[in-house]
Amino acid sequence: MSDTRRRVKVYTLNEERQWDDRGTGHVSSTYVEELKGMSLLVRAESDGSLLLESKINPNTAYQKQQDTLIVWSEAENYDLALSFQEKAGCDEIWEKICQVQGKDPSVEVTQDLIDESEEERFEEMPETSHLIDLPTCELNKLEEIADLVTSVLSSPIRREKLALALENEGYIKKLLQLFQACENLENTEGLHHLYEIIRGILFLNKATLFEVMFSDECIMDVVGCLEYDPALAQPKRHREFLTKTAKFKEVIPITDSELRQKIHQTYRVQYIQDIILPTPSVFEENFLSTLTSFIFFNKVEIVSMLQEDEKFLSEVFAQLTDEATDDDKRRELVNFFKEFCAFSQTLQPQNRDAFFKTLAKLGILPALEIVMGMDDLQVRSAATDIFSYLVEFSPSMVREFVMQEAQQSDDDILLINVVIEQMICDTDPELGGAVQLMGLLRTLIDPENMLATTNKTEKSEFLNFFYIHCMHVLTAPLLTNTSEDKCETGALRFMRRIIGLKDEFYNRYITKGNLFEPVINALLDNGTRYNLLNSAVIELFEFIRVEDIKSLTAHIVENFYKALESIEYVQTFKGLKTKYEQEKDRQNQKLNSNRFRRDAKALEEDEEMWFNEDEEEEGKAVVAPVEKSKPEDDFPDSYEKFMETKKAKESEDKENLPKRTSSGGFKFTFSHSATAANGANSTNSKSVVAQTPPTSSNGSSSKTTNLTTSVTATKGSLVGLVDYPDDEEEDEEEETSPRKRPRLGS
Repeated sequence: MSDTRRRVKVYTLNEERQWDDRGTGHVSSTYVEELKGMSLLVRAESDGSLLLESKINPNTAYQKQQDTLIVWSEAENYDLALSFQEKAGCDEIWEKICQVQGKDPSVEVTQDLIDESEEERFEEMPETSHLIDLPTCELNKLEEIADLVTSVLSSPIRREKLALALENEGYIKKLLQLFQACENLENTEGLHHLYEIIRGILFLNKATLFEVMFSDECIMDVVGCLEYDPALAQPKRHREFLTKTAKFKEVIPITDSELRQKIHQTYRVQYIQDIILPTPSVFEENFLSTLTSFIFFNKVEIVSMLQEDEKFLSEVFAQLTDEATDDDKRRELVNFFKEFCAFSQTLQPQNRDAFFKTLAKLGILPALEIVMGMDDLQVRSAATDIFSYLVEFSPSMVREFVMQEAQQSDDDILLINVVIEQMICDTDPELGGAVQLMGLLRTLIDPENMLATTNKTEKSEFLNFFYIHCMHVLTAPLLTNTSEDKCETGALRFMRRIIGLKDEFYNRYITKGNLFEPVINALLDNGTRYNLLNSAVIELFEFIRVEDIKSLTAHIVENFYKALESIEYVQTFKGLKTKYEQEKDRQNQKLNSNRFRRDAKALEEDEEMWFNEDEEEEGKAVVAPVEKSKPEDDFPDSYEKFMETKKAKESEDKENLPKRTSSGGFKFTFSHSATAANGANSTNSKSVVAQTPPTSSNGSSSKTTNLTTSVTATKGSLVGLVDYPDDEEEDEEEETSPRKRPRLGS
């Protein structure tokens, strides 16, 4: 459903009297067969799942608040609220509810006095089946009124009836007039009765009564009544605190009178709930749910009104970032923003997103950077709370700001480095601030909540930034402690944990920062003492050796082996040297082998000719193909000649190694002895370029001679497949030769 009029947020009241967000969806009213009645249905806008299915019970009291809210209780301890995006949608659903209950939609609270079920009529006492008759509001009737109010609290039906009677007769204002008279007469008994009466009216849990009690005209008298708790020897002085001690500070003058009144009212009602009223018992827990809702939605309205006042917020930020602003004024501004952000938690998610985006656009993060570096502990604490709201809202927004800031500022004044320094330098013995900042820092560098898109990877960008600009600040205390022989094992455990990840990203940072130097210095300074430090360092290097972490092994051997080679009571460091040399040999061998490597196609052709070519060149060490008709007795003779040639080649100078020609082949220079020349009287020296012989049209090889030479290097043997140029005379001799030499590999 795309109709925004029916778009709602579903809330439920938890055990701590806080509203929990159950999701956003679209509401409808329809007949549900299973519930056998008209019901409210809310389906999630994300996947269409059912968020709420609530039958419109004729006996349930629904309350309409602030034009976009409908609140009701499903059971004694289960309150629900629908917060509509638009007033029109709220009005439509309210009309449906009133239609089911037979009420006029103009009312703000539906009543179940007429349509109660037969079972409820049977359970209720006869005198409660009609409206409650209130005693005359006089001093001598206060005890009777107090007993009446107290007696109805256990019955939801009677609470509804009493609330309606109090509202219709304007009874609350009459009671408050009696309070003034009792206080003037110092009538302590009457004041104690009024305490019970006002407390009981609050427990009726009705928003319409709260509107009267918390108005500017009545609220201070309500607070006055609640000062005279019979359980106290002396009355409290709540009114004195609210009027004299508690001062309303306007960091920027608020010109909207309605907004000012709403702020005053919310503060006082919050004070009544948190300070004046005693902690409710299990029986009374649900009695104040509407009071909680009243405060909750007041805060929503305050934030919305402030956010809509563009001039107000702009002026606040201008003063907060102005260098001329004195410390006291800046402290007030920071405390304002702290409370402002706390109030914003009551907003619906889409409104909360808009709120924080507005703050970010106005420059809340640069402002925090200034105030978090101040000496005032109260200011730093408030700034930390604001920062926590921002990180919780969007870690990515904070990361983006920090990376952009690094392009214009030094590392020392970066916001994230200021956070790290505040965490490290926390003077609180309980480390409360440090623990809070540590949690925020962990959230910022947690790869799990970093975004990865097609055009940018936040994880790699921010982590690279963090290691370059921030890691040295974070690790400075660890390295300092290590160099001063303090907390060595703790620093080693930290480094061991990092190396244990076997992540080349961390390894590169360790080698680039030369972080092994203090570790090795600590080992050398420790001497021959066999203690925890010694064991921890040895285990660290042994892990690197066993796991064969090549980058760290090379770094250690190349930079520190001379200092470590004298340590012989363990074989760890010699083992690292061995690993290093083995890896170096492998790399050299691989490099040399690449010099002889040819493309795959040429190599396959050479191998094919090796097995299929049936020609030989006299005077060369040739392994000729075996003919099926020849006996195996010929094999030893040719093998001896082959081995003689091989030994001769092993003694050749390194100058005979192959060199690549401009044509892409390999150039070999061979020097053959007389015996190896197979009857030649002089030493033959030939420079030959490897070629791939063309094939004739019938698929046979053209008249070429292939020579395979074994070239032996210092380590391992490298075999090259070499084609020699055509030699028609040798080819003719080959054709007339009565005997073929056997192939070694056949």
